[in-house]
Amino acid sequence: MIDVDHISVKYRINYDRITSMKEYFVRTLKRDVKYETFLALKDVTFHVDRGQVVGIIGRNGAGKSTLLKVISGILKPSEGSVKVHGNVVPMLELGSGFDFDLTGRENVFLNGAILGYSEAFLREKYQEIVGFSGLGDFIDVPLRNYSSGMVMRLAFSIATVVNPDILIVDEILAVGDAEFQEKSKRRMLELMQGGTTVLFVSHSQEQIRELCDRVLWIEQGSIVMDGAMEEVCSAYEASGTPDR
Repeated sequence: MIDVDHISVKYRINYDRITSMKEYFVRTLKRDVKYETFLALKDVTFHVDRGQVVGIIGRNGAGKSTLLKVISGILKPSEGSVKVHGNVVPMLELGSGFDFDLTGRENVFLNGAILGYSEAFLREKYQEIVGFSGLGDFIDVPLRNYSSGMVMRLAFSIATVVNPDILIVDEILAVGDAEFQEKSKRRMLELMQGGTTVLFVSHSQEQIRELCDRVLWIEQGSIVMDGAMEEVCSAYEASGTPDR
């Protein structure tokens, strides 16, 4: 379902204190702007088969979220290629694409359109989305009056209304209150049991052990280990205190 072939992601970082666009252009013309190259991902290769639930672990800054963004098509790799077979639902930054001056109802259609859902599909699934979110009458209130938890609940409900071929998840199982967290976890399990291929980043070893059958361990942009969940998680924990 997913073929990641020798991908690298490079960023140019400028440490000069440039305070205006004019100064930037002048120094660029004089070739006085100095950059350092930062490799967020370094020659990463792996393949994911249909129906696999793959956890991705590593400390903060290891390159996990960058990898998910490349697979989702949000970032282009500097080198290498990614092939994805099937429709993808990326849950990376829940709530991105929302307009906080619009109501929850209006944002269902706005955010759903961004995710590629048709208006007819969203009308058909509207009550299911609202019911799952538990927002009730707040659905007709502008999002600027929502708590962050309410925004996350609405975003999760929209994103998971379909059964995608591939689900890409970055630390989002802690949305909302305890009751909604349990509900979102059950929904994730339903998708996984239905044959959806899942890539799942989490700092929670408990969640990784419960949900995943295979784990990639990434450090400093490179894969340290790729294998069975128990083997990789045990090696990661033995390497020191994992980031949380």
